[in-house]
Formats: sequence, C-alpha cells, structure tokens
Amino acid sequence: MTASGHDGGQGGREEAAGGTITTRVPARLDRLPWSRWHWMVVIGLGTVWILDGLEVTVVGNIASRLSEPGSGLQITDAQVTGVAAALYVTGACSGALVFGWLTDRYGRKKLFLITLGVYLTATALTAISFSAWWFFLFRFLTGFGIGGEYAAINSAIDELIPRAYRGRVDLTINGSFWLGAMGGSLLSVLMLNTDFFALNVGWRLTFALGVVLGLAILLVRRNVPESPRWMFIHGRAAGAEELVADVERQVEAGTGRPLPEPDRAITIRTRKSTGFVEIARTLFRRYPRRALLGLSLFIGQAFLYNAITFGFGSILVTFFDVPTGHTGYYFVVIAFGNFLGPLLLSRLFDTVGRRPMISGTYLLSGALLFITAWMFGNGWLSATTMTACWCVVLFFASAGASAAYLTVSEVFPMETRALAIAFFYAIGTAAGGISGPLIFSDLTQSGVVADTVLAFSVGASLMVAAGLAAAFLAVPAEQRSLEDVAEPLSARAATAPTPGPADG
Repeated sequence: MTASGHDGGQGGREEAAGGTITTRVPARLDRLPWSRWHWMVVIGLGTVWILDGLEVTVVGNIASRLSEPGSGLQITDAQVTGVAAALYVTGACSGALVFGWLTDRYGRKKLFLITLGVYLTATALTAISFSAWWFFLFRFLTGFGIGGEYAAINSAIDELIPRAYRGRVDLTINGSFWLGAMGGSLLSVLMLNTDFFALNVGWRLTFALGVVLGLAILLVRRNVPESPRWMFIHGRAAGAEELVADVERQVEAGTGRPLPEPDRAITIRTRKSTGFVEIARTLFRRYPRRALLGLSLFIGQAFLYNAITFGFGSILVTFFDVPTGHTGYYFVVIAFGNFLGPLLLSRLFDTVGRRPMISGTYLLSGALLFITAWMFGNGWLSATTMTACWCVVLFFASAGASAAYLTVSEVFPMETRALAIAFFYAIGTAAGGISGPLIFSDLTQSGVVADTVLAFSVGASLMVAAGLAAAFLAVPAEQRSLEDVAEPLSARAATAPTPGPADG
C-alpha cells in the first residue's frame, strides 16, 4: 500500500496502549527534501482556507440581495449580517472545540475528511434555503465544519511538513483565506448581476460553486495520509514506519539521491487518548507563558481586523462618498494586500526566526494603523489613499495573524495540538465575531471622524500589546523538530522525569 493512500488504520499490527516504543519517525519526516508528495499534502489540506474566505465574503456581499423581494427567501439584511453571521461564528467556535478534541483522540485524517463533509453538506443545503430558519441552521453547521477544519488541518500540516519548511508553508496556507475573499467578492459581482441570473438563482449558484470547489478538494484530500506522529503515539507504530518508508521511497525516486540517515530517535509510551484535565494542566500549568502568548496573538489580530474590516464599507461610503456598489472593488485590493503579506514574508519566519518576525509584524502593523488613524483624523486621506494605507497595515498584520496559528500549533505537545489550536482559534474568533462588532459597529458607522479614529486606535493598541508579548514570550521554533519545541507527554511518561516547570 502506498503512503499517499494510507489511512493510518490498517498499516501493520496495533500495539497495546501503555507499551513503550522507540522510533525515528519524526526525524525521518523532518529530514525530507521538498517533493511532489508535500505538494499533494498542501493542496489536499491547505486549499480549504480559500473556501472559508469565499464563504465569509460571499454572505456579506449577498446580504442585500437575499433581503430583496423575489429572492426566494423571507429574510432581512440585518438578519443576514447579524443573526446568520453570529450563528456562523458560534458554529465555528463550537466546531473547533468539538472536532479539535476528536482530532487528538481519533486521528487527523478521519477528522479532516469528516469536517470537510460537514462543510460540503451544510453549504449545499444552504443553497436550497426556503426560509430564514433553514438558512440560519445551515449557516451554523457550515461554520461548525469550517471551525473543525482549522484544528484538524493545521495539526496535520505541521506534523507532515519538514521542519525547514514548516513556517513558510503554514503562513502561506493560512494566508490563502484572502484568495477566497477576493474570489468571493468578484464572484458575487457576477452572480448578483440580474442580466445573467434571476434574483432567486444567482445567490444559490454562489453557494453551489463553493460545493463544487470543496468536492475537488475532497478528491485530493482522500490521498493525504494520517499523521505518522499521531499514529505511533496511539499504538500504530508499525503503520507509521510503513507509511514513512513509502514516502522515503517516493522522494528518493523523485530526486534520484539517497536520503541522509535520521539523526535521532524518540522513546514514548503509547496511549489511546488524553483527558481534558491533562490537556488543561499542560496548556496553563506547564506552559503558561505560551498560553498567554497564544491568547495575546489571537485577540490582538482579531481586534485589529475588526477595527478595519468591520466598517470599511461604511467608512468609504460615509467619509469619501464611494457608491455602495463600488466598495467590493476596494475590498478586493485590501484582500490582495492581505494575501501578499504571508506569501512574501513567510520564508523569513524560517530564516530570520519566529520571535523577531512575529513581534515585528504585530508591532509594525499596529504602529502603521496608529499613523493611518492620525492621517485620517487630520483629513489627509482620500478613498484611494485610505485603501492604500489599509493594504500596507494588513500586509504585515496578515503575516502576523497567520503566524498566530503556526505558533499555537507548534508550541504545545503532540497530544494536545489539535485542541490547543481549537481553543485559541475559538477565543480569537469569539473576540472578533462577538466583541468586535459590539465595540466597533457604532464607532465606524457614526459618521464622526473622532469615533473612527478611536476604533483604529483600539485595534492598533491591542496589536502593539500582542507584539510586545511576542517579543518576550515567542518560542524560537524555526528549523526545530516539533518534538524539540514541545516534548510529547508520552515521551515524559516513558522517561518519567522529575516534575518541574517547562516554560522557556
């Protein structure tokens, strides 16, 4: 059986939980050169962020169409942007936590197939909405699937990608959300054009196209294997060895060169699951500084993005007389700046290092937003120059925000990885989707310049605070094995060290 078709459930005998094994699987994965196999992993797992960006942008852009007579749905604009958006956020937070725990317990592959299945089903059923309650229900379930994707996918990617490439791959993948946002904005312009599609058809086709894209991703994803790291910890060492051996054969055949010998081994005690108490103790007692770092990064980026993006349309219309129908074009430019940041800066996170790059991107984006607020308050900006300022701010902020996902994925032990991602994602999403609108909606829509300046300043302040936290707390994880960054709990159980603080 080839590695690309391996599901982690059949490869070799399954060892009993509690047994001690020694393996070189992590070192063998980390010393691999980049190959076609890694591209398959990236395409199969990473492209889902494009779907998330597409979803969020499309719903915001079609809100006015859904509320029009003849749309086929009795719903108001406020219900789409208010109730439905809140339910999507609630679903994403809930799905992240539920599927995060299941991912750590039952494996990455099972869950990244299930979460995509939930997303596809819910999106398809959203397209045939016939009443408001139906639309609300399946917006919640769509978010539930997307939230689960963040936990299952980020954990799988970081465990399959070699340590030399982990930072740049993770950042670029998380930044691809903005490709979906660009596509969603342009797609909405076409689908809502009544010269091409009827009032009650175009918005449904928009959701249907998301399903088609998701099905294509599913076909590739079926070939992505289970994480060998998860396998050997959960008593499937023989399957993990077989899977990695097959990947090594593929890489050697593709490069024509033999691979170097792995430089280390790890001894662990296999286990079936990790309890919530042990996970909580690991995150907040053993690694309190890292937990504080994760909270700071996620809350900071959530508030900066809400300060800018929540009211960007109202700001353009109110202060610069931009027609409502043209704000989508400005959003495409902003989204492009967001994507360029992780794309162009990601390599530096692996070379210059995590701490200087994470703190630098947060501090710089916060400082630039302060400058933007000052220029706006003095009346020095036009719609074009304001958008240009936003692009520069978000170029750096997007790289930092993507690094937040990378950070919480790599600085906690293997057994807690998916749930740690889910926890911090849920905190950030809740802060952005609940607290953000409550704080920024009145400020950015009041028509008072000073209120919008205050909104920018709040977002910039929290971003700067997160950057300062990263300057002191960020972990130098570049070029290091995940097991070196955070020793697996199973390894501690195997070696039985003297308990003590581990946060560095």
